[in-house]
Amino acid sequence: MGDDTFWQDAERHLIRYGGGFTPRVIARAAGCYVYDEQDRAILDFTSGQMSAVLGHSHPEVVRTVTESISTLDHLYSGMLSRPVVELGRRLAASLPEPLTRMQLLSTGGEANEAAIKMAKLFTGGYEVVALDRSWHGMTTGAAGATFSAGRKGYGPPPVGNLTLPAPDAYRSPFRRPDGSHDWETELEWGFATLDRQSSGSLAACLVEPILSSGGILELPEGYLVRLQEKCRERGMLLVVDEAQTGLGRTGTMYAVERDGVVPDIITLSKTLGAGLPVAVVVTSAEVEERCHERGHLFFTTHSSDPLAAAVALTVLDVVEREGLAHRAKVLGKELGDRLLDLHERYDVVGDVRGRGLLQGVELVTDKESRTPADALGRAVTAAALELGLHINIVQLPGLGGVIRMAPPLTITDSELHDGVDRLEQAIAGALAG
Repeated sequence: MGDDTFWQDAERHLIRYGGGFTPRVIARAAGCYVYDEQDRAILDFTSGQMSAVLGHSHPEVVRTVTESISTLDHLYSGMLSRPVVELGRRLAASLPEPLTRMQLLSTGGEANEAAIKMAKLFTGGYEVVALDRSWHGMTTGAAGATFSAGRKGYGPPPVGNLTLPAPDAYRSPFRRPDGSHDWETELEWGFATLDRQSSGSLAACLVEPILSSGGILELPEGYLVRLQEKCRERGMLLVVDEAQTGLGRTGTMYAVERDGVVPDIITLSKTLGAGLPVAVVVTSAEVEERCHERGHLFFTTHSSDPLAAAVALTVLDVVEREGLAHRAKVLGKELGDRLLDLHERYDVVGDVRGRGLLQGVELVTDKESRTPADALGRAVTAAALELGLHINIVQLPGLGGVIRMAPPLTITDSELHDGVDRLEQAIAGALAG
């Protein structure tokens, strides 16, 4: 099938569900690269959809999937198998007390949907709070708590969705006398506004430790601690969505470890399946038992599928055995240093932020004005692809184009530096072009 037919058929038969498609037909993937039909290697700086922490076609994942698909893949959701219970035990051992109860699902949106329902049932409230640059999923409850995109044209979202300001250290108007970001005052102001909006029925506050689709906004140190205090004062549960930050990506097994915060509910997805559809919601015995007593129902076709559990167990094995969380911390320092060097040398590199192997570069017309440089962002993305590098650009109103980088945790030192070299070539080429 020729390229012309392929793209014509794609245009004729596929529903477009976001931005445009990458103009390459992908034929295979291995390690940190994907390959098009001309066998041109493309260094994957997004780990697929920010998921493939072990790279593509990792031999242990391939072996696990092959064995599981041959013996035990899918069951009636009311049946249990050993891999599912073992995954519950392993996750409980990797998380702080009292996070000991797990449900296995397929996607991050599903896991957040389950978490929202449990928080509502546990508290008796219905109001769900999220940061105003959040992305938590595309199903109704998760989409209601998603504010970075997708809110226009679909009619009213679920009643009770409220926001807090996302802490954007680069662009926030809240400043201390020395010019630094005053996130404490920003958070106090956010809750004062929230309290005036609330009907007094707060159920959950759902946050990402690093808002990825929101432009790689990292919650400042101390933020989660204060947020949890505010949640407890109001009787609502703190739900942390670690879809992109879990399983070592930020330099610790879970991003909340840096802050010493134990959420009431944690959701894991993308990285737990290392690119395959695996997700979990994990909570305490107290929350699970009260929800069960009140008739909690979240019964899906692929709840507790043994294939998904077997994959997640393999991912945990590899991440722990190979010390990939520590590796992400070490390589993250190298990546950050390289990006800060670009910041010093290019006036269009306005800000560098993130942690571990989840980092971003915000592009602007110039550092003084901080004017968003949307066209430049698109040009850099296209130029990078021509140089054999896949990156992702986040473009939101009032935000410069933010290049997101989340390479596999298995990336080599040379591949990481090669990727940054290509990024610099793409920036220089886009400016010259």
